[in-house]
Amino acid sequence: MSAPSHADHALPVEPLLKVAGLAVSYGRIRAVDGVDLAVEPGRIVSLVGSNGAGKTTTLMALSGLLPLSAGHITFAGEDITTLAPDLRVARGIAHVPERRRVFAGMSVRENLMLGAYSRDDAVDIASDLERMVALFPRLGERMAQLAGTLSGGEQQMLAIARGLMSRPSLLIMDEPTMGLAPQMIDLILDTVLEIRKQGMTVLLVEQNAVEAMRLSDHVYIMRLGRIVHEDSGANIDPERVKSFYLGADA
Repeated sequence: MSAPSHADHALPVEPLLKVAGLAVSYGRIRAVDGVDLAVEPGRIVSLVGSNGAGKTTTLMALSGLLPLSAGHITFAGEDITTLAPDLRVARGIAHVPERRRVFAGMSVRENLMLGAYSRDDAVDIASDLERMVALFPRLGERMAQLAGTLSGGEQQMLAIARGLMSRPSLLIMDEPTMGLAPQMIDLILDTVLEIRKQGMTVLLVEQNAVEAMRLSDHVYIMRLGRIVHEDSGANIDPERVKSFYLGADA
């Protein structure tokens, strides 16, 4: 698995996603507090941190699945802070949640078609189904099979492919390798690189911080609901990252 190049842009690029002062509360508990981040088009950006740092909460807020207590979200130049989740999908944001969450009682094909529920371009949908099979040949062999009978790795492939069926410009991925065997982890991470090569922008939360940093053009480190450090994937120091996990100052 080859790492992406981390060449700097010659000219500034307007972020596809820009987040300012994002805060999310569960009752009186402020789970995420004052998060600022930006994701440039065509890049892989990772959000890393220990369990409970607020990573999943942040992703759910970006997808509209949790309300904000404060802050603003801009996507493709448009303020989407109060936009409903389905309208964010229509704007070009797809979320692949942690633990896959495929529709177990539906077939692989039916799961994929659900990913395209907001589309009405039948010819292009059929073309995208073929593209998903090219990306994940195992799914092509199991189109009529119930999703709940797939292996964990196959379910993760299906979850990613289902997200891609909406033709997003930003794919949000939450812990895509959680609970998978090492060989399957490599395959999934290779897929992240492949879809980026095809022009996709990716915001990634990944349990394996070292792999996430190696894949990424830019890395944000979260601790206790806040961004405590950021750097390019090429420059970030894994040893320094460990100190942030443990709560050390910059």
